[in-house]
Amino acid sequence: MSENAREAILEAARRTAQAHGYVGLNIRDIGAQAGIKAASIYYHFPGKAELGAAVAKRYWEVTAANLEALSAAISDPVKVLQAYPGLFRRSLEEDNRMCLCGFMAAEYDDLPDAVKIEVQTFADVNVAWLTRMLSATSLPASQCEARARAIFAAVGGAQLMARSRADVSLFDELIDNFRTAGLIPG
Repeated sequence: MSENAREAILEAARRTAQAHGYVGLNIRDIGAQAGIKAASIYYHFPGKAELGAAVAKRYWEVTAANLEALSAAISDPVKVLQAYPGLFRRSLEEDNRMCLCGFMAAEYDDLPDAVKIEVQTFADVNVAWLTRMLSATSLPASQCEARARAIFAAVGGAQLMARSRADVSLFDELIDNFRTAGLIPG
């Protein structure tokens, strides 16, 4: 089984999980989307739990790389923080999908332990990066982590509200409100 098949499986699983969460990961459907037999998925992933953990891990790794690219591309930490919600907006632009780990976090009680770890890591990666960016602004160091958690939660909540109405402009409006209120540096 080629590495290309593994990548196709992970991509199909990502799209599915962003639309339907962990519970929506169906090996047969993912195989059909990836253009392979469902049984071939088991060559790479012994079961649904391992597939779910792998796709969540890949998701936070890609997100971490995107966050680092964002901060490398924009030297002003305030402008970097202003651009942060755009990473979540992209999911809405892709057929009204959710952040994969945000969706899975809502299913937390039903997740296998390996998936829970990757979902938690996604939040930790975002909060650590936001804390680092906030530390580079004039915000007192003692407030940075709490503000980072609030920003992460607010952006995820804005995405959830916008998805429930299939309205990306609602996401934009909420983010603008967060900036006006001072949560996200404006």
